[in-house]
Amino acid sequence: MSASRGLLVVYTGDGKGKTTAALGLAFRALGRGLAVAVIQFIKGRRETGERLFAATIPQLTFLTMGEGLTRAGDDPSVHADAARVAWEQACRILAAGSHELVILDELTHVLRRAFVPLAEVLAGLAARANGVTAVVTGRSAPAELVAMADLVTEMRSVKHPFDRGGKPLPGVDF
Repeated sequence: MSASRGLLVVYTGDGKGKTTAALGLAFRALGRGLAVAVIQFIKGRRETGERLFAATIPQLTFLTMGEGLTRAGDDPSVHADAARVAWEQACRILAAGSHELVILDELTHVLRRAFVPLAEVLAGLAARANGVTAVVTGRSAPAELVAMADLVTEMRSVKHPFDRGGKPLPGVDF
């Protein structure tokens, strides 16, 4: 893999920290003067700390395009339609080469739910412009994505406050 090509990075697993790791990479890239795009596929319009901070950074394109967590009884077409629009936007950004780092947050959830076909995602990632590093986050990354990736980190949950009824904390969980 040539450094000029850019990398395909996957942060996966059942542990907390996949999005946080990707945003840490974004922080590093921004510090080096690189343009960064973050596309959130599942997270809804909820006001999160990262969204509030992202709005203050001119070199950062931060797109929250999901409809929130999918729950039993939800109309899956609403989530599938949002995922399709987000993926089409992601493809444009990946192909344009205007952002050296493109984070595709919770894309594996889109794949697990078959909102966008795996073959289409793999093709879009392969077709990204030279110099673009793509980061995919989410649980249960498909084997084909892992095989294609240059770097894969699996987060494993050892202990989590939610397991004991803990509530999400502003600034830590959202």
